Amino acid sequence: MSFRIQPTAQVDETATVGDGTTVWDLAQIRENALLGNGCIVGRGAYVGPGVRIGDNVKLQNYALVYEPAVLADGVFVGPAAVLTNDYFPRSVDEEGRLKRGGDWEPVAVTVAEGASLGARSVCVAPVRVGRWALVAAGAVVTRDVPDFALVAGVPARRIGWVGRAGVRLVEREGEPGVWECPRTGSLYDEKDSELLERA
Repeated sequence: MSFRIQPTAQVDETATVGDGTTVWDLAQIRENALLGNGCIVGRGAYVGPGVRIGDNVKLQNYALVYEPAVLADGVFVGPAAVLTNDYFPRSVDEEGRLKRGGDWEPVAVTVAEGASLGARSVCVAPVRVGRWALVAAGAVVTRDVPDFALVAGVPARRIGWVGRAGVRLVEREGEPGVWECPRTGSLYDEKDSELLERA
């Protein structure tokens, strides 16, 4: 296997790093994390214990991916984006004692194939970001994001649709519910608040 890890990065010996993956300065990959082939982990990024990351995933500088997150192939996580894992975060329990690993149950953010999370966006677990969806910079995701949805704001709400190219889709004139990618010409059909890609 051939991968590149900068000397200042910390990669636990139990982590798996795929072929062609690069881990840049000051990044930390925790125990039992799994990174697929062809990934890029930017400066200062964090990958928690047991996190599962597919092939060709980009984690930009200072992205924080907490366990037990699962990122499918082709996911993009922008600079300083955060994937949380505790729906009711507390440092201490009800009696004021410091909480330890076994004192809470981590919940996952799941990011499906090809989806992108913009810079400084936050996904509050448990949520799923759908296939090829796009979360705008600075958005706070508190509920599931449909496939191909473009979401923005705090909390994030759907403001449009995007295609595989990441470009905002345009509804075809005279064809309600039919959306077209201005870059590729690909067509999509909207039905019951979902977008389906035409074969």
